[in-house]
Amino acid sequence: MTTTLPAYDDVVARYEPVIGLETHVELGTNTKMFCACPTDFGGEPNTRVCPVCLGLPGSLPVANSAAIEATIRIGLALNCSIASWCRFARKNYFYPDMPKNFQISQYDEPLCVDGYLDVEVNGELVRIGIERVHLEEDTGKTLHVGGSGRIHGATESLVDYNRAGIPLVEIVTKPVDGTGALAPEVARAYVTELRDVIRSLGVSDVRMEEGSLRCDVNTSLHPAGSTEWGTRTETKNVNSLRAVERAVRSEMLRQAMVLDSGGRIVQETRHFHEDTGDTTPGRSKETATDYRYFPEPDLVPLAPDPAWVAELKAALPELPRLHRRRLQQEWGISDHDMQSVLNAGAVELIEATVAAGASPAAARKWWLGELSRRANESGGELADVGVTPAQVAELQGLVDAGKLNDKLARVVLEGVVAGEGTPTEIMTNRNLEVVSDTGALTTAVDEAIAANPDIAEKVRSGKVAAAGALVGAVMKTTRGQADAKTVRELVLARLGVS
Repeated sequence: MTTTLPAYDDVVARYEPVIGLETHVELGTNTKMFCACPTDFGGEPNTRVCPVCLGLPGSLPVANSAAIEATIRIGLALNCSIASWCRFARKNYFYPDMPKNFQISQYDEPLCVDGYLDVEVNGELVRIGIERVHLEEDTGKTLHVGGSGRIHGATESLVDYNRAGIPLVEIVTKPVDGTGALAPEVARAYVTELRDVIRSLGVSDVRMEEGSLRCDVNTSLHPAGSTEWGTRTETKNVNSLRAVERAVRSEMLRQAMVLDSGGRIVQETRHFHEDTGDTTPGRSKETATDYRYFPEPDLVPLAPDPAWVAELKAALPELPRLHRRRLQQEWGISDHDMQSVLNAGAVELIEATVAAGASPAAARKWWLGELSRRANESGGELADVGVTPAQVAELQGLVDAGKLNDKLARVVLEGVVAGEGTPTEIMTNRNLEVVSDTGALTTAVDEAIAANPDIAEKVRSGKVAAAGALVGAVMKTTRGQADAKTVRELVLARLGVS
């Protein structure tokens, strides 16, 4: 069997990909799904547990109404139908992070079904069908000590049950076919849009780095023109938007290599490796019968009141895609410019900066320019550069008032990032305000002319462009605090050039 990966363009010319995404969202409720234990992230291991989430004999679960409401709101935002009657089930399997040896989930009767989410890829709208949105409890967290951090080769394994029982919403797409070479980008766009939708609902912080949003990526290939889909693999717990795209692309290349060699794709779970972008085998994929589902006997069925569901639907916020389109029109920018804002993750930051008083153009300039550069250099998120939208608006206000020029504003920005105070405080404390005293500027101009008689003569003779050197000399004398336009006007006036 060949071990050489084919070229991506060659793969999509000969094969059609089918993808599917199973996304798990930890809800931001105050307490767990079936008990009163707190849900906040962090804390010493096994300190946020009780008999219910530890599965001790005799303990009984009680469903969290806030989690049920949040799940219905997610389903409505994804255009799903809400079940008039459904119930929980026991999903049976043994693994150390499941203290009961079963998970309370939903099986054949989910809370939300048959929805869709529209995403934009390369300017085109792609509709992703939603199979189901159901509610369950999260598992604990297993830490494999020694070796590579995985169970194979570990010297010991530790289990933290703080996360066990936290409300978890699983959102399962229908198979997505027909996307061809764009399949990896469609997968990333879907998870990105889904994250934005859930964040807009305020039901989860959807932080992938903390595990409150996790994605399993299903991928299969079949020969172009064939109506029979190939065997899928499931890449588990992909934890970044970039990794979602890379996982799909990696599996497409790997599966094509196997098929080209006459091999057979095995239905299995796989692990994605961020450092290499490759996937490796996990375990063979179970079927529903392996889990021996049966109705949860300790919980009553759910029967959401249709009037209540209608109230929840009427109270949904503006969906992110529509919100972005409205902002684009208000800001008067092109599709290309809006895509740049999206790629930088700056929509909310720019919107807040505009709300604080800056113009859309100025807000975009700061967040997509100097602040994006700083975020890229640090490898962090744009929202974590150490500057708030209100501070950016205040800084731009000082520029608009003529108290700062762009160069001085960047110096003030450094002070804000360093925690020295507000832009106004830093400008005052460092004495950075633009010199507007015409008398002082005239003196500096006269000194520059006297020190550069040859340049002054060129300007007098009609070579006005040479005045830039004199302006530069004045700016140097004033430590960049003079207004360059005013200085230029003074230079030309002193030299008798109109």
